[in-house]
Amino acid sequence: MSIKKTFKTTLVVNDDTSYVPVPFDPKAVFGKVRAPIVITLNGHSYRSTIFAMDGCVGVPLRKSNREAAGVTGGQTLSVTLELDEAPRVVEPPKDLVKALKAVPAAWKKWQALSYTHQREHVEAIEGAKQPATRERRIANAVKMCATR
Repeated sequence: MSIKKTFKTTLVVNDDTSYVPVPFDPKAVFGKVRAPIVITLNGHSYRSTIFAMDGCVGVPLRKSNREAAGVTGGQTLSVTLELDEAPRVVEPPKDLVKALKAVPAAWKKWQALSYTHQREHVEAIEGAKQPATRERRIANAVKMCATR
């Protein structure tokens, strides 16, 4: 049985940050503050992690998730958080894997990176519009991993 909590909250969306405020103590519900969760808002679900910073507790709300949920910010709606116990795995593109494996230390460091850092690198690489940009982003990821 999965641990789940549904509540009403008002989305915060502004120039600097966008998030779903969490109006309860996540440690009491999920066993830790920075709990991995699946959040569902307005019928759209995505995986994330609860954050706590400067007295604020919430779940990041990226533009892509706002668009998928059809929300713009300032709305008050029902939100469900469910503890996410499934493994988090990023499938790196083949050209990134090839470049990382060419530098064994980089490949080893890549495998030790958190899910979030791996995902950010992969999204940046896959989001490149030009082949040269993709190659530069792959080279930067390899360099970052090799020098860590």
